[in-house]
Amino acid sequence: MSGAGAPSPTEKIDGTGLRVVVIAGTWHEVITNGMIAGAERVLTASGASYEIVRVPGSFELAVASQAAFAGGADAVVALGVIIRGGTPHFEYVSAATTDGLTRVALDAGKPVGFGVLTIDDEQQGLDRAGLEGSKEDKGAEAADAALRTALVVKALRR
Repeated sequence: MSGAGAPSPTEKIDGTGLRVVVIAGTWHEVITNGMIAGAERVLTASGASYEIVRVPGSFELAVASQAAFAGGADAVVALGVIIRGGTPHFEYVSAATTDGLTRVALDAGKPVGFGVLTIDDEQQGLDRAGLEGSKEDKGAEAADAALRTALVVKALRR
């Protein structure tokens, strides 16, 4: 489990006035829906305004994130699931998704909360989806990171 050493933020995030777009792939619906629910819990508690947008898969997260920023979003939470198979497809999609989201964030100068699971099997995803019995909540973590970074970026630009 990758959760060892994770920060445990103690202060509440005040996301009032921030506009966040949660963009999620449609593959592996149970896992993805769990991550969306975790992101929604964090965003609601912060007071940020948000919307959920679905795209076909993880590869499409970058272009939808770019459109969200062009439409005025302060942050994006990108959620997806890529499960390793028996071909190199996993490596190509994982790398393209990661590189694409990084480029979008840097080009926009705004944060993308990275909630894309690159896993070996479905159980690893269920363990990270924030569902009952999950060990981690990667949707909540991605939303938390996006909000906190949006606030840092906003403060640095004053």
